[in-house]
Amino acid sequence: MVVTESIRPASADPGWMAVTAVEAERRLSAKGIQLTLGGEPTVVPIDPEGAEWSVAADGPTKLRYARRLAAELQRRVWPGSTLMYCPGKRYDGEVNPRWALRLITGLDGSPLVPWPQQASAPSPADQAAPVPLPAKRAEDFLHGIGKALGHEVHPLRLKDPLDPSSKVWAVPLSHSIPTEEEPELPEGWQAARWPLAKPLRQLLPASGPAGLRLPLQHFPEGVLRQVLTLEVSPRGWNLFLPPLHRQPLEQLLHLIAEASAGWSQPELSGVLPHDLDGRWNVLGLTADPGVLEVNLPVCHGWADYSFWIRTLSEASEAVGLRSWKQLGDHRQEGTGGGNHLLWGGPSLETNPFFSRPAWLVGILRFWQRHPSLSYLFGNSSVGPASQAPRLDEGSASSLDLQLAHRAIESLPEGDQRVLISETLRHLHADRSGNTHRSEISFDKFWNPAWAAGCQGLIEFRAIETLPDPDWTAAIALLWSSLAAHLLDPAHRPTQLEPFGDRLHDAMQLPQAIWSDLQALLDLLARDGLVLEPEVFRAIWEWRFPLLLSWEQEGGARLEIRRALEPWPLLCDTPVQGGNTSRFVDSSLQRLELKANAEFLQSCALRLNGRELPLGDGWLGLRYRHSRLYPSLHPCIDPHLPLRLEISGLDADPARFQLGAEGSDRISFESIEDPDSNDEWGAVGSPWPAPAAGLRTLDLRLG
Repeated sequence: MVVTESIRPASADPGWMAVTAVEAERRLSAKGIQLTLGGEPTVVPIDPEGAEWSVAADGPTKLRYARRLAAELQRRVWPGSTLMYCPGKRYDGEVNPRWALRLITGLDGSPLVPWPQQASAPSPADQAAPVPLPAKRAEDFLHGIGKALGHEVHPLRLKDPLDPSSKVWAVPLSHSIPTEEEPELPEGWQAARWPLAKPLRQLLPASGPAGLRLPLQHFPEGVLRQVLTLEVSPRGWNLFLPPLHRQPLEQLLHLIAEASAGWSQPELSGVLPHDLDGRWNVLGLTADPGVLEVNLPVCHGWADYSFWIRTLSEASEAVGLRSWKQLGDHRQEGTGGGNHLLWGGPSLETNPFFSRPAWLVGILRFWQRHPSLSYLFGNSSVGPASQAPRLDEGSASSLDLQLAHRAIESLPEGDQRVLISETLRHLHADRSGNTHRSEISFDKFWNPAWAAGCQGLIEFRAIETLPDPDWTAAIALLWSSLAAHLLDPAHRPTQLEPFGDRLHDAMQLPQAIWSDLQALLDLLARDGLVLEPEVFRAIWEWRFPLLLSWEQEGGARLEIRRALEPWPLLCDTPVQGGNTSRFVDSSLQRLELKANAEFLQSCALRLNGRELPLGDGWLGLRYRHSRLYPSLHPCIDPHLPLRLEISGLDADPARFQLGAEGSDRISFESIEDPDSNDEWGAVGSPWPAPAAGLRTLDLRLG
């Protein structure tokens, strides 16, 4: 894959981010490295409704939103770009492949095809807009395409059983080049007849463009299954392009554009060529469960990535989409679809990771030693059952990871892509062996068993789509700065950190996560890569909202924040259609309590009538907030409402309550006059302190 830097406007942010990005990329460039960035941000409507915006991949409105967003991006960034509807991935339990819209330009952002409809001046208000190709001109149009290619074509008329008003023609039209493996292939364009019996001349009764519904089971043998399909309906006209290599497809597109002059621009469907070889810029809009996913084009550095993230935010807002969801109680959360960040290189020949195995191992060890990189920027689902388990939460043992890293470090100079991939991709997986579910995924690094597996990409999956594009840009800058920092062998860890129980105990608490990130930012600042902490603190505050902030005049202070809780994976559960789904027990929640020294000296804290063991003032509190089915330990009742009482003051005790069973409220309410003083006044034995070395009190054990 060969790519060159795309033309884009200058960065809108000349501040500290741009300065640090220039320094990080200068260091990378000095070592002969150009690190490309990719992204997969996700968006949802302002008022999402229906299963397509919660659990389902597709629905009645998602494609319409995708087309509106594509048009807005064309207007803002890529005027004249070509839009193509493509079949996407197909998953078990889904009847059809998911769709994907692709915006395509040349590498410099120039139009791939000069569509006359886009080049012409806007029509006056009293002049009618271009009309679709009439059905009576359809065969003339197809014959004109064939003549331009030097062949007589033979359009076959088909019926659409789902839409009698739609008129469809199929034209067997192929292009091939003889190879050593297939020397008998004819060279160049070929047109063929399709002698299909009249009773069989109809599309399959499935959704999607006509080109995906052809009765190819009756296609003549010995003829390449490449068919140009034309569909004319009251809604417009659509061409499904045959699967071709890049150059013949570009030739066909140019002929279609020329022949379409005088009519409206046709909608295009088809499959992208396998031999793009970095010759096109491609932006994708794909259907994913609950969200619309945007696959950014290759970004040649941080400024390019930041430009796309900011532009996408503005374009999404213009069409009624955004990168966050509004919940009750004025709360916000990410879309739930993630925003994975990808690292790669300008080409496979210059991929920075293939020939620098020791640098790669240093990166992997560094990420493992800093849980803030795994937990701060993701969503509420963390841990082994999440979509992005860490190295030490996946299928690999500590010994296997140590052996793998030692082996890769010792590899000689030169292209080591195969050994790196074969060593790491079996270890970067969740506990079921799924290589796609890993915090740092090598699915697209070098895996010949998968069609898209040999791109030299490293995917960081523990990143959520956030409401502020500056936050997303700052995370990408942190990643690039760490890549530059770890170029120095002296900065690379020599071993993994054995966190043990601390990983899912103290390191799930906001204070520990911030302390870890602060230490990391200080480390980079000492190396001359300064990242201002304020933007990361804002992310931290958003990720771990304050549920209670209480302060006494004498200086005693107590803060309670939402903390992280790894949800356990349940057994396979049958769902409609006979398939199984991965369920987790999300009925567990965790809080972080942080009391200062003055509070510990002058106050006591009771939870549901029992004194809490605050110790040094930093405590995690795990509780069951709802009753779910299925769930682990269904006999254990929810612990809500949580009733807190702060005593030891001259005044009456301060009382606060968090929710009731099934409540969505996430903040503690002050209770001035409790309904039942007996309930608040009852005193039980103190809650047991956490086990030695741990910070979390589990109410299920009390």
